[in-house]
Amino acid sequence: MTSLPAGATTEDPDVLAAYSTDRATFCPSGTPRALVRARSVQDVVETLEWASANNVPVVPQGARTGLSGGANAIDGCVLLNVEKLDQILEIDVEEQIAVVQPGVINATLAAAVADKGLYYPPDPGSKDISSIGGNVATNAGGMCCLKYGVTGDFVRALQVVLADGRVMRTGRRTAKGVAGYDLTHLFVGSEGTLGVVTEVTVALRPAAARPLAAVAFFDTTADACRAVADHLGAGFRPPALELMDAATIEAVGKLRDLGFPPGVGAVLIAQSDAGTKAPEELAAFELSARKCAATEVIVSDDPAEADLLMQGRRLVGLALEQYPASLVDDVCVPRRNLAALVDGVERIAASYGVLIATCGHAGDGNMHPTVLFDHSQAEAAQQAFNEVMRLGLELGGTITGEHGVGLLKREWLARELDEAALWSHYQIKQALDPRGILNPGRVINSTVTGRGQNDQRSS
Repeated sequence: MTSLPAGATTEDPDVLAAYSTDRATFCPSGTPRALVRARSVQDVVETLEWASANNVPVVPQGARTGLSGGANAIDGCVLLNVEKLDQILEIDVEEQIAVVQPGVINATLAAAVADKGLYYPPDPGSKDISSIGGNVATNAGGMCCLKYGVTGDFVRALQVVLADGRVMRTGRRTAKGVAGYDLTHLFVGSEGTLGVVTEVTVALRPAAARPLAAVAFFDTTADACRAVADHLGAGFRPPALELMDAATIEAVGKLRDLGFPPGVGAVLIAQSDAGTKAPEELAAFELSARKCAATEVIVSDDPAEADLLMQGRRLVGLALEQYPASLVDDVCVPRRNLAALVDGVERIAASYGVLIATCGHAGDGNMHPTVLFDHSQAEAAQQAFNEVMRLGLELGGTITGEHGVGLLKREWLARELDEAALWSHYQIKQALDPRGILNPGRVINSTVTGRGQNDQRSS
């Protein structure tokens, strides 16, 4: 391994084991041959030059907070970890952009630009632990997507190291620019299968007012979903409109007393950062909620209380980790089909005898039904997960709204995309990574690539 970056490479079995998976369940992982903890772009270049010359697979990874197995090791691979590339290189207040390395934690960037009166909106639930590089790799969403958009909507430029070690820059720093193919957004969401991102230029916004919030309680999740449709149909676009069902509320309640009434079937949490117009927007939300059978609506005029409500929503991931095992789904459906999705999830849970806690970004139609089970129920849990996936597609949705495809959902990509789209995925992969060394087996299943091709590495 002397050709890999000196001082950044380890073959220690215990260290390799610790870095071999992300947070996904039901995803295989193999035994890597080495780990490179890159300290510079040059370390990334040297690793890929060596791997390309020796036809060795490389699995790029960062904070490893992913939920689809995208950072899991395969046998004989080199794990290329970029979490030590964690510098904020520039914050340009006048141009409202920031240039960061991929290991920068989302919340760290948000705090740094806030100190300069700016705002970085993408805020996945894992923002305190997930990195910008990982957010770019999966085109991560979050709770403010409804109003502001996902990660890709804020990525202007990238520095990417290609499979053979060449360094490429894409995109622009300017507010507008349409020259050439949009290579930047080809790499956004590509999950390390086309290149390794080593620098990201993101757009910023002027700081928004601290949000106010309201919470509405319902007897059923279907009623809550109807309220979502009613409020958005009236023309409102809150920064966050989040749903939690009864199972989710119970789980979070074991970690923190949310002060919710007993026996609640579902809650909706709505935010407004419209400043002086925020009370008006939240009053409109209350009207929609009561029209759709809300049993109680509480509107807060205190930003600190609003923060506490959203902190409760952000505790969902931690709360569900307290169960023996969990399998997190990430389906996104047209909002008109949201009630059908949550009703269907409840039927699936009853059919397979497992508990499914459903929460998510109701304003986007992006829900996270999470199968909770003990290890004796693993087969039933997997079947229930698959049924939720199938239901999402039947309702006109997508297999992943923000967590990526990775290993967990690669078998499902062919069911969502048509043959020409799959073939195009394969051709792009072949053009940028002809030896197939970058994160092989992720996104595109080697047996489902269109027109009889496969994406196996060259021999």
